[in-house]
Amino acid sequence: MPKKRAVLTGIALAVLAGLVYSQFRMWKNFDWELFLTQTSSVRAFHILHGIALIYIGYILRAVRWKIFLRPVRPQASVLELVAPTVIGFTGLALLGRPGELIRPYLIAKRENLSFSSQLAVWAVERIFDVAGFTFLFVLAAFFATAPKRLESRGIFEEVAAVLIVIVLGLTLGALAVHRSGEALAGWVERRFSHRASNIGHRIAIRIREFRSGLNTIHDKKSLLLLIGVSVLMWAMIAVAYKEVAHAYNNVKLEIPQTQIFLLMASSMVGSLVQLPGVGGGSQFATIETLNHIFGVPPELATSCGIMLWLVTFVAVIPLGLLLAHRERLSLRKLSEESAHAEEAETASDSSAA
Repeated sequence: MPKKRAVLTGIALAVLAGLVYSQFRMWKNFDWELFLTQTSSVRAFHILHGIALIYIGYILRAVRWKIFLRPVRPQASVLELVAPTVIGFTGLALLGRPGELIRPYLIAKRENLSFSSQLAVWAVERIFDVAGFTFLFVLAAFFATAPKRLESRGIFEEVAAVLIVIVLGLTLGALAVHRSGEALAGWVERRFSHRASNIGHRIAIRIREFRSGLNTIHDKKSLLLLIGVSVLMWAMIAVAYKEVAHAYNNVKLEIPQTQIFLLMASSMVGSLVQLPGVGGGSQFATIETLNHIFGVPPELATSCGIMLWLVTFVAVIPLGLLLAHRERLSLRKLSEESAHAEEAETASDSSAA
């Protein structure tokens, strides 16, 4: 596992180094004094409003997880799920991908459930995230007027088309796993049984876990609630992006709300290449989008891109560390425990098979 993490970190570093080099060549005449002036002149009220909306988003994530838990833990409290949610996202911000498993691990311990069952919920949650954002993006791309005023307006529709294809693929895949998950898992085990590291069985375990996660959506009402909460959460995140841009009181950053979704999409793609506690990919993608698509000057685009990252990704850290300290939890230890728990459950399933 450490070797795998080292390889992934090395790849991320290489990609980010390339991005830094390209930025350096493009912005040789970068005005640092102007950058500092524009950053220091932001209006605090709008930044705080953006942070508040992001925090409400974490509460909505806890509400969504409670809906997932209804079949097995109907008495689960939203308030009890908020702390693991905030601590989990703090772990993600500080530790990178190794911190992703902290949230399902903490919830599993608190609700006395298996870790694999909450990993399944975590996997299903990703689909609702993508679908919720896609719904809002498609509305903006095809029905709003502001995106059509962009010079590169074709990009909006192209990204919307890609997102629709992704959501359809995820939905069809989820339906296939729900209906024939066991048969699919068995086929994967047989097809890849000769591969090294028992990869076929590992994939089969993930398929079975994902199927159990889908079983947490036990009726149409729950499905509609999950969709509604997901859309509301992403709408609030979009308003938070708008608030950060508006905080600069600069005409170049008075981006219409419906155009903000393109900025969010670039940030989400960039977040695939992140370094723990530093980020990188998200900021660069946002800066490039602001500069090349929205025509924002380099200094202003850089300041806004970094500020967006701080508000939407880093602002959770103070509260998360406070909650972790109150509960005497170590993020690094939780990350290690969750990784070991995942390996142990995989080994247990392998021996049972």
